[in-house]
Amino acid sequence: MASRLCSGMADLFLKKGLPFRINRVGSMFTLFFTAEEVVDFATALRSDTERFARFFQGMLEAGIYLAPAQFEAGFLSFAHTGEDIDRTLAACERALKRL
Repeated sequence: MASRLCSGMADLFLKKGLPFRINRVGSMFTLFFTAEEVVDFATALRSDTERFARFFQGMLEAGIYLAPAQFEAGFLSFAHTGEDIDRTLAACERALKRL
């Protein structure tokens, strides 16, 4: 599920032409608005936190509760369904249109 969510989000970001990185391990993931690889705290600090905040608010308005900062991880669980992933990706697409 996490792979499907993250690859779907990546496709949407690529279509929009926004710089991003999604770091994922298993069911944990973090989205960064940056063109460079994020490998430590110093590189995470160089990401666009204002853009992330606007994206976060758009997702929140759609009922999708992400980790509130680029310095935290999101988690998927066995409770999440394919329908949840579809709904999240649709909300992501709408939030990206506002950026």
